[in-house]
Amino acid sequence: MATDIKDIVHPVDSAAIMSLLGARPRLLALGEPTHGADTLLGLRNELFRQLVEREGYRTIALEVDCLAGLLVDDYVTGEGAPELGLDEVMERGFSHEWGAFPGNRELVRWMRAYNEGRPAPDRVRFAGFDGPLEITGGASPRPVLTALHEYLTARVDADLLPCTADVLDRLIGADARWTHPDAMMDPSRSVGQSAQARELRLLADDLVALLDAQAPHLIATSSPQEWDRARLYGRTATGLLRYHFWLAEPSAGRMTWLLGVRDSMMAANLLALAERGPVLVNAQNGHLQRGMSTMAMWDHPRLEWWGAGALVSTRLGREYAFVATALGTIRHQGVDAPPSDTVEGLLYALGADRAVVDAPRLATELTAQGDAAPAARVSSWFGYSPLDPEHLADADALVFVRDVRPGQAQR
Repeated sequence: MATDIKDIVHPVDSAAIMSLLGARPRLLALGEPTHGADTLLGLRNELFRQLVEREGYRTIALEVDCLAGLLVDDYVTGEGAPELGLDEVMERGFSHEWGAFPGNRELVRWMRAYNEGRPAPDRVRFAGFDGPLEITGGASPRPVLTALHEYLTARVDADLLPCTADVLDRLIGADARWTHPDAMMDPSRSVGQSAQARELRLLADDLVALLDAQAPHLIATSSPQEWDRARLYGRTATGLLRYHFWLAEPSAGRMTWLLGVRDSMMAANLLALAERGPVLVNAQNGHLQRGMSTMAMWDHPRLEWWGAGALVSTRLGREYAFVATALGTIRHQGVDAPPSDTVEGLLYALGADRAVVDAPRLATELTAQGDAAPAARVSSWFGYSPLDPEHLADADALVFVRDVRPGQAQR
C-alpha cells in the first residue's frame, strides 16, 4: 500500500480525538487489542486525565465486574469502605485478576487523589460494566437477588413482594452449585435450567417489574446512589440468571447465546452510565466496535454475535463514539513488525510512536487507491487481536501505538 496519509495522522491527545469526533459524546469508547499492557493502560490513563481536565468527563468504565467495581467507586470517591487500603481495593474491586496491572493501580490512585477535597458533583467516578462473569462461568445470583430484595423490602408494602427472603435463599441453595468450574465445558454441570433456577428467573423478573412500577416512590425515598445500585442489581440478576440458563443448554446455539448475553449485560450497564455521562469506556475492541463481533473458540471455528458497542450505538447514535486501538509490535510475546500490506503495517511505516488517525477517512483513502483491500493481520499469540480492516470505516478514530514494551499483559 503506497497511500500517503500524513495529513490525517495527528499526535495522540484528547483535543485531537475531540476534533475528529466533532462533538463530545456521552460514551467515548476506547478499545484495546490486548489486555493489561502497561503501554496501553498508561495511554488510557493519560487520555482520561485530559478528558477530565479539558472536556468535563467524570466517569471511567472498565471491562470488569460491575459489582466488584462498586468497591473501587466507593474508594475513589471516599463515600464508603474507608477502612480498606489500596491493596485490598485492587484485589477485590477488579475481576479477571486485573487489579494486579500497574496501570489500573495508578488509575485508582490518581482518581482518589483528584477527588480529595472536591465537592461530590465534581468528583471522578469508577464503574465496572461487565457482568459478574469469569471464563469458567457466572457467579451465584445470591448477592444481587438478596440486595434487590432488601432494597424493596425496606420501601414497599410487603404484600407487593413476589416472595420472601427465605424463599429466595432456599431456591438459590449453596453458592457452589452455581460456580462449578467445569460448567463452561460441560452443560450438565450447570444448574441454570433446574426447577429452582427457572423459578428464580420468574421471581427476578417480578422484582425488577416491581422496581419499575414503584419508581416514583422509590426515587423519592432513596438517594441517587441507592436508586442507581438497585437498578444495577436488577439488571444483573436477570442477566446472570439468563446466562446460567444458557450455560446449561446443550444445543449448538449455546456459545453464541452466552457471548450475546454477556455483551447485552455490558450494553445495559453502559446505557445506564450514559445517563450520568459523559463517560470514557475502556475494553477490548471486539466488545466496543459497531460491527459484528467474531471469535474462534474450542470446537467453534467462527462464532458471531453483536457486541456491546454495536448494541449501544443503535440506541445512542452519535452520542456513542468508538476509538479503536491498533498496535505494531509486542516483541516479548512474539508479535513482530506487521506486514506492509496490513493497516498496521501502513501506520508502522510512518515511524511515529503514537498517533491518532481519522479512521473513516483512512478507509476512504485506502478504497480510493484502487489496490487490493488491506490484508487482515494474523497473530501467533492468543492474547492479541489484530485490527479487522473491514471494521475500519465504522470507527470514529483509530489510535496507533507502534511498540508495546514488556510489562504485565493478558494472563
